[in-house]
Amino acid sequence: MERMNLSVSERDELTLLQRSRTAAVAQVRRARLVLLLDEGASWSAIKRELRCDSRFIATWGNRFAEQRLAGLFARHPGRAPLRDPAKLEARVLERTLKHKPRDGSTHWSSRKLAAELKLPFMTVQRIWRKHNVQPHRIERHMISNDPDFEAKAADVIGLYLNPPAHAAVFCVDEKTAIQALDRKDRMLPLSPGRAESHGFEYKRNGTLSLFAALNTATGEVLGQTAPRHTSAQFVAFLADIVASQSAGKAIHVICDNVSAHKTDKVKSFLAEHPSVAIHFTPTYSSWLNQVENWFARIQRDVIARGVFTSTKDLARKLMRYIHQYNKTGKPLKWKYDNPANRIRCNSSGSVD
Repeated sequence: MERMNLSVSERDELTLLQRSRTAAVAQVRRARLVLLLDEGASWSAIKRELRCDSRFIATWGNRFAEQRLAGLFARHPGRAPLRDPAKLEARVLERTLKHKPRDGSTHWSSRKLAAELKLPFMTVQRIWRKHNVQPHRIERHMISNDPDFEAKAADVIGLYLNPPAHAAVFCVDEKTAIQALDRKDRMLPLSPGRAESHGFEYKRNGTLSLFAALNTATGEVLGQTAPRHTSAQFVAFLADIVASQSAGKAIHVICDNVSAHKTDKVKSFLAEHPSVAIHFTPTYSSWLNQVENWFARIQRDVIARGVFTSTKDLARKLMRYIHQYNKTGKPLKWKYDNPANRIRCNSSGSVD
């Protein structure tokens, strides 16, 4: 094949194309081929440099000789997508959200849906990822059936956001039936490359209940263990809360609607202590009680992986945790995800 006899403008154009970082790789190879042919390089040298065959050299060399720069571009215009992307996405989402697998499964996997719709499973995954659809995940919720939900929620939230001056606000609840579990086999400690391991079999050493009161202003926790969860124990714990504050100081207690909190003993205690007021959260709304957040913490830190030889050992470890926690405890900071939907209230509990 003879030299290409490039003009100055053609050489400049091909040189720019060869150095381009945005042009298609195929176009860059063709530009380099023409420059090598114009320099008189042998076919064997071109094959080594471009890693091509003789047909590639002959095809694109002849095209350039006939059509010059226009001959370096592929003649095949490509083809349109086989499927309309919007319709395909709508089809996948409609099947995912409104139908169940025919084999009785509770949810779709990408491969099951791909087989159902005769699509590559990666296409299904891409569409799910784009629209943040996660059929494998499940979350749980509970809906309050309290007809006075708004008023009670406003009352509790008002105590958090605008507490009465010179008063203490405590979130109170009980963590009941905590099991003192001991392991029958020895524990294998944490080591590089191996997680801590507990024996599968365990021994029950009884249960106890933990009463806790979270001071919303300081983050400190008052704790008390008891063999059982009874109204008498709850009243005794309320007395401990009162004793922890200065005489006559107003105390607001936030708690749930369990029957032990509404007995005659509790009513008698409140009558004898007019400075104490109890505010009940709406039914099925434990998330409004801040002490539940702290219960989740002690469950994770102490109870879930704890080994307890007796209920006394369990009580000692729980109280030790509370003592250490109070050294660095801080109040919870709540925020609204959507301030436009917030319940606006004052400390008296009325909704604005």
